[in-house]
Amino acid sequence: MRKSGILLPLSSVPSPYGFGSAGQSAIDFIDFLKTAGQTCWQVLPIGPIGYADSPYQSFSTFAVNPYYIDLDLLVAQGLLTCDEICAYDWGDSANYADYGLLYQNRFPLLRLAASRLDPQSDDFQTFLSQEADWIEDYALFMAIKVSLQMVGLREWPAELRQRDVSALKRIQSELAPEIIFWQQLQYMAFRHWQSVKAYANAQGISIIGDVPIYVSPDSSDLWAQPELFQTDGHMNLVDVAGCPPDFFAPLGQLWGNPLYDWPQHQQTKYQWWLRRLRHAGRIYDVVRIDHFRGFESYYAIPSQDKTAENGCWKPGPDYDFIQAVLRELPDLAIIAEDLGVITAGVKELLARSGYPGMKVLQFAFGDRSGNDYLPYNYDHNCVVYTGTHDNTTTADWLRTASPDEIAFAREYL
Repeated sequence: MRKSGILLPLSSVPSPYGFGSAGQSAIDFIDFLKTAGQTCWQVLPIGPIGYADSPYQSFSTFAVNPYYIDLDLLVAQGLLTCDEICAYDWGDSANYADYGLLYQNRFPLLRLAASRLDPQSDDFQTFLSQEADWIEDYALFMAIKVSLQMVGLREWPAELRQRDVSALKRIQSELAPEIIFWQQLQYMAFRHWQSVKAYANAQGISIIGDVPIYVSPDSSDLWAQPELFQTDGHMNLVDVAGCPPDFFAPLGQLWGNPLYDWPQHQQTKYQWWLRRLRHAGRIYDVVRIDHFRGFESYYAIPSQDKTAENGCWKPGPDYDFIQAVLRELPDLAIIAEDLGVITAGVKELLARSGYPGMKVLQFAFGDRSGNDYLPYNYDHNCVVYTGTHDNTTTADWLRTASPDEIAFAREYL
């Protein structure tokens, strides 16, 4: 069945408060999609953003970015007033997010709203119970970060970084109100997002989410279960993720993410990954897995290196992992991001999985060799993008592509 839609980060829907959120503007965009005859809305990862404000480097792979809490909805819920919101400076640009201003002004308002929530309410307690397998660690992680002026995990005192039992017990007592605050933020963020998703589904619109393959080195995921990652036993990373050198990046790409200890995951029958994907299946209708090729083999770079030149390829879990997902989550719709260094092994894994891969139209016209991105080379089981978040917009591509590319595109299309 053919479907079509638009990739738009939730942060990019219009907002008078400097950052798109799960409120009326998101509802309006869904209405626009329906009117335009579209049936899909793809978003970027919606997790809490950390240093560099990238949704692919999140404090948690389970949490929702508190910036997506809609301020106008908080007014409607009686948790804020319009005057309280208007007392803050939200910037003067309709096109760009000022992340410094956002961080400075959004959290005081969210703290005020959270102070008016009843932490003993049935709905809040139900939410905590439903999310119990991750939210306690996440809220404690964020409370500790705030107490340490938001420094990265590797800079924490060793007793906290390495989860010394007595140190954690002490800090949990000291930071109890702050822990509840971070739980309340997730409660508000989830409820607002769930309302948007429910409205989208009622209008016949499917939400496509994005799951980065790796977690951030500064995340509650790594902190809570370091045994699932390649660490030295003291929360120090042994190797980190990236991509090898190529024509476009002579030094390679040094992402710096923790790498998985796949034998350990295999011993646990991939329970952490299954929890992660099951969770994603609740907040999205379709899940795009970023860097799918990393399940076949992954590029490992010594953690002390400053470039990706000295990395090497190591085997991933391959079909053993995919088989576990297919067995345990047979109804989860998955899109495999199969861009980058794609070998015969990756192609075989994708074919065995049955998941649709990706094609990017902007990649089609760089030469006339009949590459895989030309539409007449598409197979039936694929998802086609004019461009992804890694590309420029199509309008800008038309302005900046070479004359040969433009001529080929016009001739072909």
